Amino acid sequence: MKDMERWFWLAAGLAVGIAGTVYFRPAPQPVWAGNDRHEDYIMATGAINIGGRTLSDGIWMLDYRGGKLLGTIVDPNFGKAVPWAEVDLVKEFNIPPKQNVHFLMTTGSIINGHTALYLAEINTGRFAVYSMSPRLDGTGGMMIRRHDATQFRAPAANP
Repeated sequence: MKDMERWFWLAAGLAVGIAGTVYFRPAPQPVWAGNDRHEDYIMATGAINIGGRTLSDGIWMLDYRGGKLLGTIVDPNFGKAVPWAEVDLVKEFNIPPKQNVHFLMTTGSIINGHTALYLAEINTGRFAVYSMSPRLDGTGGMMIRRHDATQFRAPAANP
């Protein structure tokens, strides 16, 4: 009989312990990301001021195959993407043909209604900061402006 009592209290203790663990375990925290990548493409988003106090979603896409940085917004009046702006990254980063490249891209905080885009190329050691705004010539669409470009280290040696 004593052994039966011991087994009962052991089982009860385990049940209470498991229930307490499940109940008091912190909820998993969601991962919030403003960027993603798939094969030869990276996408990032951020707020863009399109005039006055009007903000829209800015969409940045890096196309490895084409060697281009693309940018657009979703027009809040019509819910459609405006024509894409583009920057030739091969020229912008002085990347030799057929060089293996590895870009990192993310957006930062909103400053004056614009989200900065930070772009780094690991092999060349180059880093640049971009923003996007409506074209000034009235033709519609967006333009991408480079604010700064710098070297964060010497280029990697080719194997």
